[in-house]
Amino acid sequence: MILLSFDTEEFDVPREHGVDYDTLKEGMEVSVIGTNRILDLLKNNGVKATFFCTGNFATHAPQTMQRIMDEGHEVACHGVDHWNPKPTDFRESKQIVENVIGKTVNGYRQPRMFPVSDEEIAGAGYKYNSSLNPAFIPGRYMHLTAPRTWFMKGGVMQIPASVTPWIRFPLFWLSLHNLPLGVYEWMVRRTLGNDGYFVTYFHPWEFYDLKAHPELKMPFIIKNHSGMEHVQRLDHVIKMLKSRGNEFVTFSTFVERVGKKSEM
Repeated sequence: MILLSFDTEEFDVPREHGVDYDTLKEGMEVSVIGTNRILDLLKNNGVKATFFCTGNFATHAPQTMQRIMDEGHEVACHGVDHWNPKPTDFRESKQIVENVIGKTVNGYRQPRMFPVSDEEIAGAGYKYNSSLNPAFIPGRYMHLTAPRTWFMKGGVMQIPASVTPWIRFPLFWLSLHNLPLGVYEWMVRRTLGNDGYFVTYFHPWEFYDLKAHPELKMPFIIKNHSGMEHVQRLDHVIKMLKSRGNEFVTFSTFVERVGKKSEM
């Protein structure tokens, strides 16, 4: 099973590099463009994904949220304000997103995959938490002793992002931007063969042509292969996985299937 996901948030990365940037105007415009390119890609390939949405994105892009729902994808929560996360966001974002889409939300992912209380996640009614990248990424994560694959904690299924089984190399968005495509796909196949499923995540703003906007001061590793080049690279990965008989499922579907198997 392939668990493809997108952290659907207002674009705020320029602020990390000292740029005075209006995330709720300019940032939302970038993310809406990127999200619609993602939706076009998924529709063309006939696959489903999970969109972890911030409260800001859900509130400011209701039409895009409706398209996500109409095309059969899952909506999960990703905090409220991506730039300024607060300890209570997991509850508030659930209320905001559920109000926008009119459905119960089952999953949560903390902005920037920072830690979040599993007990409080369970108390808020979430069934799964995908806030763990079990790798070492300088300046961001140091999770080399955390479980690589799904596990239960506090009554909530924890679904980490996939890393290679040997050296825990992360197979997330930056990897697809910068590794040779053939190398990335080989690593995905090996990890999928070892674990039996594959989890990865991207952001809508990666599918916007960041190279055309030097004023945003994006580092090379982020803007490399951005925009339509990134659409084409992800399209190649999806087609490769489909050609090998892999099924793309939402996170909630994965939770239901794995939960049933573990009860047998």
